[in-house]
Amino acid sequence: MNKHKFFGLLIVITTLIQCQAKPKENQLAESGNYKEITELIKNSGRNTGGLSFVSAAALSTPCVVHIKTRIQIMVQYQDPFLGFFGSDFYRPRTHNQESSGSGVIISSDGYIATNYHVIQNATEIEVTLRNKNNYKAKVIGIDKDTDLALIKIEENELPAMQIANSDSVLVGEWVLAVGNPFNLESTVTQGIVSAKGRSLNLGKEGGAPSQNPIQSFIQTDAAVNPGNSGGALVNLNGELIGINTAISSPTGTYAGYAFAVPSNIVKKVIEDIKKYGKVQRAFLGIQSIPLTSELAKKLNLPSPNGVLIKNVFEGSAADASGLKANDVITKVNTMSVSSFPELLEQISTHRPGEMVKLEYIRNGSQAYTDAILKNELNTTEILKANETFAHKLGIKTQALTAQELNTYRITGGLKVLKIEHGVIAKSSDMKPGFVITSVNDLEVKAETDLYKILSQLQSNKLIMDGFYPNRPYIVRYEILL
Repeated sequence: MNKHKFFGLLIVITTLIQCQAKPKENQLAESGNYKEITELIKNSGRNTGGLSFVSAAALSTPCVVHIKTRIQIMVQYQDPFLGFFGSDFYRPRTHNQESSGSGVIISSDGYIATNYHVIQNATEIEVTLRNKNNYKAKVIGIDKDTDLALIKIEENELPAMQIANSDSVLVGEWVLAVGNPFNLESTVTQGIVSAKGRSLNLGKEGGAPSQNPIQSFIQTDAAVNPGNSGGALVNLNGELIGINTAISSPTGTYAGYAFAVPSNIVKKVIEDIKKYGKVQRAFLGIQSIPLTSELAKKLNLPSPNGVLIKNVFEGSAADASGLKANDVITKVNTMSVSSFPELLEQISTHRPGEMVKLEYIRNGSQAYTDAILKNELNTTEILKANETFAHKLGIKTQALTAQELNTYRITGGLKVLKIEHGVIAKSSDMKPGFVITSVNDLEVKAETDLYKILSQLQSNKLIMDGFYPNRPYIVRYEILL
């Protein structure tokens, strides 16, 4: 072999070796050595000069999981035998429906944040990690207002994503969307933050506090598609700045806009669910209207930026702080707010009983006040899950005595003592004396059973089965929440 052929062959072999070689962080990510990869990338200084998505992708992809759910739905089918005899009789049949989404590991002991709509009504939840290991997950809690849910798998020493301060995110900042679109695992797309405090008008702006979902999204042009829901929106440090939740599209697939729940809201919701069993929603207690340039001029304002108060609810935190109609709130603590969704975002990171400093404009002059936020019952207390549900249901119950259990020949149940104003009175004709034996086909022996079922409810319907002692048959009530 002459030297030209030898060097040519050497170049080909070297090229093949280089093509097959992988960056060390990719090798570590695939092997599951997340501690070492974190140190490698942090010490490499890659993100300090030039633009690179490699480090952020390597740090974040191991923390994003693939979620598959199964939902049982009832369908009607025509009985072919009865149809042969000319009957139109239909029978119900259970059908399993599958869907998928994404989730973010937020602690090493198996807690995963995702969207509520990803696991809604699921009878079975399966989680697949980056290393292909599969787990059954259980629902810890949900929050429909933010479309967030917390689920858990039984595993330890998992790679957990660091959570950044979403208030520090800037419009124009580079971001990555990490998820599993169309069942394509560990997919990363890049884009920028297009806007902050974006409302999708999913509810009526400025309505009564209990009717306001949190709508202050981070908007990005990173490609997000079905299956990305519940996945991570991360900065160039691989830190979580939002949970990808929705897309704006005429076709149902990516068309240039995607929206994420800010990480500060995610962090607070998850902490509340873990600590209290429910989200501790704080309310200021105002109704607002959009501030236009015409209104700004009429109210002697320097610009149409801020939250114009239309009405202050009596006895609310805003009422106690001295706020009035036509006041314009411009700042919550140190954060400027130019719209109602931005105000909601800032208030939603607080709990009842906490104080916020408000800056506002009244009659053209700047003013300041402190407001102690209140809960949905208009008190400053932290609510237990059962207190909220008892108030919402509008019933007072009591566990059956041993003698009653023996008389009715059952193992447990709750006797309804009183029915007050609430969803049960509104959507059923239930009477005091009714004995609740199951809710959504789950046995109820004590109040704690009822509240546990309600705290993990994934739909807006309750099926309450039970009986009246003077009636010899089972009674079923369908309660719409």
